[in-house]
Amino acid sequence: MAFGVEELRVLRRALALALLPTPASVEDVQDCLRLAESLDEAMREGARLRTFLVADLARYRAALPGTAAGYLALLEEALGAGYRPDPDDLAALRALRGNPNAAALLDRCQELAEQDVRGRLARGAAHRALASAPTVPASRTRLLALPGGRCAVAESPGEPEKQKKPAERPAAPKPSTPPAPKPDRPIPTPGEVFPRRKPAPPPPHQRELAAG
Repeated sequence: MAFGVEELRVLRRALALALLPTPASVEDVQDCLRLAESLDEAMREGARLRTFLVADLARYRAALPGTAAGYLALLEEALGAGYRPDPDDLAALRALRGNPNAAALLDRCQELAEQDVRGRLARGAAHRALASAPTVPASRTRLLALPGGRCAVAESPGEPEKQKKPAERPAAPKPSTPPAPKPDRPIPTPGEVFPRRKPAPPPPHQRELAAG
């Protein structure tokens, strides 16, 4: 895929807007949209071209060795369009390795095949490492966040776990003193309990002496 002068100008302006956000004019926005549409169309055209090349390549490979010249030319064109050789192509090139062009293409295809294998192995290792990573179930995560769960702060390795003291029980409430019962009759006063005796009147002869 090659860009023209005008397309490079629009691409440069789009990159500048992405790196240093500034107000874009209506013309710049329209140019970026047209460039995006052109790129999408070019990618669709490239996919259609690879489909046609792969179909022709299969027909030429099935007719080997009589179609060796056309097969090698189509294979080189397909590789330039992003095609990755399969085991049938490698087997056909090994059968044609007496041809200098076939030998050169065999080396190129073997290198691409090794890159694909290394890429698959790297992706598989990354997937296994991700799958083997310990994860905490969502339900357990919610339990840890509840009051009374484990502390969110992990203790450092080697540090003994602190023993938590049991919660003290609340003291039992003291029994309240019942109120004194009210008496059925009023409490007597001291005068009523210990009445004062009135003095006895003097005898008659003492009254007469006192009157005389």
